[in-house]
Amino acid sequence: MPRPFRFGAQIARSREGWSDTARKCEDLGYSTLFMPDHFDDQLAPMPALSVAAAVTSKLRVGSLVFDNDYKHPLILAKEAATLDVLSGGRVELGIGAGWMATDYEQSGIIYDAPGTRIRRLREGVRVIKGLFSDTPVEFDGEFYHVHHNGTPKPVQKPRPPILIGGGGKRVLSFAAREADIVGVNFALTEGRVGRAAMETGTGEATKEKIRWIREAAGPRFDQIELNVTVFAAVVTDDRAGMAERLAGGFGVTPAEVLDVPHALVGSVGQICDDLRRRREEYGFSYVVISGGAWESMAPVVAKLTGT
Repeated sequence: MPRPFRFGAQIARSREGWSDTARKCEDLGYSTLFMPDHFDDQLAPMPALSVAAAVTSKLRVGSLVFDNDYKHPLILAKEAATLDVLSGGRVELGIGAGWMATDYEQSGIIYDAPGTRIRRLREGVRVIKGLFSDTPVEFDGEFYHVHHNGTPKPVQKPRPPILIGGGGKRVLSFAAREADIVGVNFALTEGRVGRAAMETGTGEATKEKIRWIREAAGPRFDQIELNVTVFAAVVTDDRAGMAERLAGGFGVTPAEVLDVPHALVGSVGQICDDLRRRREEYGFSYVVISGGAWESMAPVVAKLTGT
């Protein structure tokens, strides 16, 4: 049996009041309000998510994703556990190795090689999981030395769901072994979104990513919730024309853009059919709408949520 659909909205800031945006997400049936973690023109995730949780009752709040390099894992674990307590257990903790070169350049944080950042992420996740548990952490690794009992403890047991996102084999394989939710994204090894990165989001490239996840996960594969972020979502009666306009940005033909898991184009019925087909083909049941399309996608959310 496939997992039922649920939907997230990734919003970095809002034209309306932030509290109104959070309430509207909840009213439209979204499961989760996600925020990215960058140093450009966006709200700071943790305080904004705290406000979103405070003005809603069911909406889950999460990061897509926190950069492991920006906060020590003890600090991130403490903040996430605090938010889980104050929200009554509605946190989803997304974390990644970091990728956006401009964040590092502007902040002066050292932009280590991908392998180093991934090793640091592995340690960070281990520390966070330990701090969420009932056992004191005694950890001495390559990057972190943590000796702490982890307080407060989160409400959710055994811990808030951990989402690890990425587009390369090393991160996705690690996510397959350690995460509750695996977010499948473009491969952003160049540190910026360019043509090469976009070409790693095709249908064929995504099939390969799912194979990596399945191989690394082994018997626990069926326990993983597979997540995908849609960066171009357009409800339109001119499916062919819009596909042609979007194709160049994704580096594919207009016909191929309809198979790109990070794009949704067409009528509400066509988009619903595409999502059902992609769930069957890739396993994606948790769909995040990024940017300003979350309101126009509300009819799709209403039709598919829980099915």
